[in-house]
Amino acid sequence: MRKREFLAGALGLGLGAMTTARAQTASDASMAERDAARIARETRKAAELPHRVVRTTDIFQSPEGYPNAIDTSPQGVWIGEQRTQEGVGVSNDAYLVDWKGKVLSKVRTESRNTSGMAFGDGHLWMGANAPPYGIFKTDLDGRTVSHRQIPLGPAENGGGCHGVMFHQGKLYLAALRMRGILRVDAKSWQPEFFIPCAYARMHGLAWDAGTIWIVVGSSNTDDSAPGLARYDAATGTLLETAEFAPGSADPHGLMSWEGKLYGCDAGIHPGWPNRQSRSSGAIFRIDFT
Repeated sequence: MRKREFLAGALGLGLGAMTTARAQTASDASMAERDAARIARETRKAAELPHRVVRTTDIFQSPEGYPNAIDTSPQGVWIGEQRTQEGVGVSNDAYLVDWKGKVLSKVRTESRNTSGMAFGDGHLWMGANAPPYGIFKTDLDGRTVSHRQIPLGPAENGGGCHGVMFHQGKLYLAALRMRGILRVDAKSWQPEFFIPCAYARMHGLAWDAGTIWIVVGSSNTDDSAPGLARYDAATGTLLETAEFAPGSADPHGLMSWEGKLYGCDAGIHPGWPNRQSRSSGAIFRIDFT
């Protein structure tokens, strides 16, 4: 797939949904036209950015085979399982493993359909992508310290989450309802900054020297264009993009460690039979080419 096809497909699908919804009444026609013009501008702008191809190398399997979130700690790698052995909707597990996949500890959480997890301030921050939604702050004994919804939405349902990152006391959330990356103060739970993300698919987040990598794609139902986008964390400016080479793992969670990006393949993807991807359940390294 050529760079322009990847960018145009992702931006067009991400913003096209808004255009269709807004064009349903005559009074919204001008707004739809402005959206269409915005799509064209964003596509042209993105096409001028650096664009690379990435490949993946599996390094070990997650304990239960459905990892949809990962993060690092001095002790090893934290893995958030999207489902447990009992099935989807059951309380989701978090595992601490070493870099060979050996289980060091297991934490039972109250999250549901976990899609995004961070380790920070001595706690796990689990992103629930099914009712009751929200972010579960969980201690390492499995006790829920707090359960809060993504801000700026309904009090009881802030919408789904596809990525969580903790950095210097702030949580960065891939907020599906808002279609972007929301920075929230982890203590006060006040929203502070928002980065719009014009892609149909948003997933894991990783910090990289003042910038944020996010797993993106042009579709939630197939693997037509899975990729990465890199944003300036202070301004929200899109800096570069990358696409996964054919045959790569199906990316969900994301983390950065010692200058390298790592991901996980959840083994679950909308519209696919479970474990269709060749790397289902794997934690993998991402290499830029």
